[in-house]
Order: sequence, then C-alpha cells, then structure tokens
Amino acid sequence: MFSGSREDWSLLFWTFLAVLVSVVITLWCSTQRSKRRTHTKGFFRQSRHGWFYTDLFHKPTYCCVCAQHILNGAFCDCCGVCADEPCMRRAERSLPCKDITSASSAHRWVRGNVPLASYCVVCKLQCGTQPKLCDYRCVWCQATVHDDCMHSISEADVCDLGEFHSLIIPPHYLYKVNKLRRRHPDEYSKLGSSCGSNWTPVLVLANTRSGNNMGEALLGEFRTLLNPVQVFDLSELAPSKALQLCTLLPPGRARVLVCGGDGTVGWVLDAIDAMKLKGQDQFLPRVTILPLGTGNDLSNTLGWGAGYAGEIPVEQVLRNMLDAEVIKMDRWKVQVASKGLYFCKPKVLSMNNYFSVGPDALMALNFHTHREKTPSFFSSRIINKVVYFLYGTKDCLVQECKDLDKRIELELDGERVELPSLEGIIVCNIGYWGGGCRLWEGMGDQPCPRTRVDDGLLEVVGVFGSFHCAQIQLKLANPVRLGQAHTVRLVLKSSKMPMQVDGEPWAQGPCTVTITHKTQALMLYHNAEATDDEESSASETETPHGSIRA
Repeated sequence: MFSGSREDWSLLFWTFLAVLVSVVITLWCSTQRSKRRTHTKGFFRQSRHGWFYTDLFHKPTYCCVCAQHILNGAFCDCCGVCADEPCMRRAERSLPCKDITSASSAHRWVRGNVPLASYCVVCKLQCGTQPKLCDYRCVWCQATVHDDCMHSISEADVCDLGEFHSLIIPPHYLYKVNKLRRRHPDEYSKLGSSCGSNWTPVLVLANTRSGNNMGEALLGEFRTLLNPVQVFDLSELAPSKALQLCTLLPPGRARVLVCGGDGTVGWVLDAIDAMKLKGQDQFLPRVTILPLGTGNDLSNTLGWGAGYAGEIPVEQVLRNMLDAEVIKMDRWKVQVASKGLYFCKPKVLSMNNYFSVGPDALMALNFHTHREKTPSFFSSRIINKVVYFLYGTKDCLVQECKDLDKRIELELDGERVELPSLEGIIVCNIGYWGGGCRLWEGMGDQPCPRTRVDDGLLEVVGVFGSFHCAQIQLKLANPVRLGQAHTVRLVLKSSKMPMQVDGEPWAQGPCTVTITHKTQALMLYHNAEATDDEESSASETETPHGSIRA
C-alpha cells in the first residue's frame, strides 16, 4: 500500500516537473521574441522592406545575405527577401525591394527560398529542391529559374507580370502617370491601353481586426503577388484615402477587394458614395469581398462564401475575381428621428444588409458591448458565434422584447400593417440573414417571390422571439412574412428597444424609423457552382441578379 502511494507521488512529481519546465521554456522563448521585436521595431519602421520578424519559418529558410539556415530573422512580405538577425542591416543596404514606380519593365530576381512546387521557366524541371540557398524567383511574375539556367535569361527580357498581370498596377504605369503634365481620364485610358484590354487592377483593403484576425497575414500574401501600392491596411489608412488611387486609373477599370466583415464592406461603400459627392463617378470601382467577419451575410449573398479561413489559396481568390460578373446592389438610407427631440438632426445610417428591432438586435447589442470591453477575447469566429448563442439562450428566458407589436407600428409604402404577436421585425435587402439563413424564402412549399439585390424592394418579416430565430436558422420554422415595399416606416411609441443596422446595434427610445432607397453600388458576383454550359447560356439571358457587363 505504501509503495503504491510512493509510486503515485513520484509519477505526480515528474508530471508536474515536465509541465513546469515546458511552461518556463515557453515563457522564456516568448520573452526573448518580445525583446527582439522591441529591439528591431524602430529599424522595421524606417526600412524600405516590409520586414516581419519571425523564428518560426514554415519551411527550411536560408538567409539571402550569408546563405545560412535561419533560426531567428525576418522576411519581407513584398519581395520575399529573408535575412537572419545579424544580416538584416546588410540586407537592407544591398538587396532592394519591389519598386512601386519604375521606368523599367524587366524581371526583378531574388535568390533562394523559392516555392517547392515551382518549375524552372527554362528547363521546366522542379526548383527549390536543394537544401541550400539556390535558384531565383521574379518578385513580379513569380517565375522561377535554376542557378545554372540564369545565363539563358537576358537582362533585357520584359516581365509580363505573370498570371495576374490583369490585376497588377505595373510600376511603369505609375512612373508614366507621375510624368504626365495633364492629369485627365483620357490620358489614363491611353496609358492603360498598354496594359491590355482586359486590365482591371484591384485594390486590396483589409481590416486586420475582423473576425478571426487573418487580415495581417493576407496583407502579406497580396503584397507578394501584387504591387504593394495596391494593398492597404484599414487600421492605418481610411478607405476614403485608399480609394483615391482609383482616380489615377482608367475610368471604369478599378476593382476593390474588401477583406473583412459586413461592417467593413459598409465602411468602404460609404467611402465610394463620398467619391460621388466629389464628382468622381467615372472612377467608381467594382467591389468584391473576402469574408473575414462573423456573419458575412452580404458575402454569402454575392457568392463569396460564409467565411474565409484559408481553405483556398490567395491565388484562387484572385482567379475567382477574374471570373466574376458585375451586378448592381441597392443601398438604403435609414433615418431615425427620436420622439420629442424636434431641434436635433435625425440619425442617418446606410444599410446594405438589413435593419432589425427585437431579439437579434439585442443579441448584437450585448455582443458589441462586451467586445468593446475585451476585444482580445473576440478574436475567433467560433468564439463569436458561441457568445451569440449564449446571449440568445439568455433572451429565451428573459424575453426583453416581449409584446413588441403593442409598442410599434409598421407601414409599408404608406399602408398600415396589422401585426400579430411578435418580439422582432427584420427588414432585409439581401437573401441571407443571421450568418447564412435564407430568411425570406424560408422552407416548405409556401410560394414567395425570390429576393433580388437590385429590385428596389425590401422584404419585411417578423419573429416570435430568440427561440424562433434559432428555429429559423436550423430550418425548423419559417418567419412571419409581413410584405415587400419600396419604403418602410416604423414608429416606436413607447419604451426603449434594441435596434441594429448591418450588425451595428444601439438602444433606441421612442422614435420614427424611415427606410428609403439611397443609391446602387457596383458589386462583383461569383457563381461558384456554374459550369461552362451554364455560363454560355447565362451570357444569352439576364442573370437572377440583373448582372451588367463590366
């Protein structure tokens, strides 16, 4: 009995010691990494490279200066240059990064660390198979060449910018723009003709704080494939300033890829509306989405999926953009006039997805309040959805929005609608709601008109509570269809109720809410399930979304 207890204590001791040593080593490594990043922070800020410090390379990586294997060092996410810690200053001085503007159209070669799945453009054999610094990669067209084959490449060879040449702003284009004496759209069109008839350059606008915090890594991948001047971090530069690059491009050519949630998309679309007020209508870009948020209902409606988690490479995202078609999407003005405050200006918001009052707005308000207090906790899409579920479960028991039908009046195109016993009203512009639920079509055999994003109509439905919302999302029940309208008016007669527009919630007292048509935005629609036969037939008839040709 005693010996058995002694063995148990011995096992417990060694287990505890192993865990303690692991924790100490992890903390020590974390501290050293933090010290190195702090030490090199000023150097990174003043550098011409886009350095990112790391000691966890996903594959064997070699320093472009000393050719030794890197344990602690940095890599440039624009040109792919890698350097260990002692060689970083030498790399900064001797190895140039991508030129944003340049009169030359030649290749820009970087030696070493080429992708393992690449092939030499000269001999067509695989590159990057040797455990040393070898072979070359062009930072623009991504072509790779063996060391022994470089003699076949002439310095005068013109770089064609590779697979994504129609999306890249070439350095020579910006160089010529800077040399223009007269800045006029016709001059931009003449310069753009040298880039090809299908040239549709893309601007990447990423919100690094959206959803699962993938924005920073995506920024680096896009800088590698495109011109770094095309890639913007919205935490550092507002979209209104980033979009001014569109005014230096041929009219009607620019596209914008928004990496973020529905709120980020709305932010960018508001900035595009501001371009109209400045008289820049001819430069308005077409907008597409890489969904990084929690709900991503607008992205789902436009065929870009319910959420991106790296399941397809960035290269495929750009290929999908090339195949997308242009459609028009309605945008709406939501005007909230508080009761009794006659001398105050009404609150005016823009709506792309939906407006709601009731339980789903309450869940969004609770979530938003707690995310503002502890933003670091809400860094995962899964965690965010779990928190939403917990707040929905709480409201099932509390029922804070009970008897909404007695406190609110609804008018559709000026006609009063008699409301059944409801806890919530949802006004939709798009097909999806609540993280992937087709709200208006619902389920079963009940006939209803299919929703469109360009018909100037809003779909209005009612829900009986949080539990009913959960049933709708699980396809176990339908919402109460209240009608379609061009104009929606709601009058909250008493008490304070939660409201939201596109996931931005607030608590609202007695007021009048009026939703009217504002404008239309040019969006890119991706039909992921279309076959070649479907595409050929679609070209002869109008698509369900009323597509237009770019």
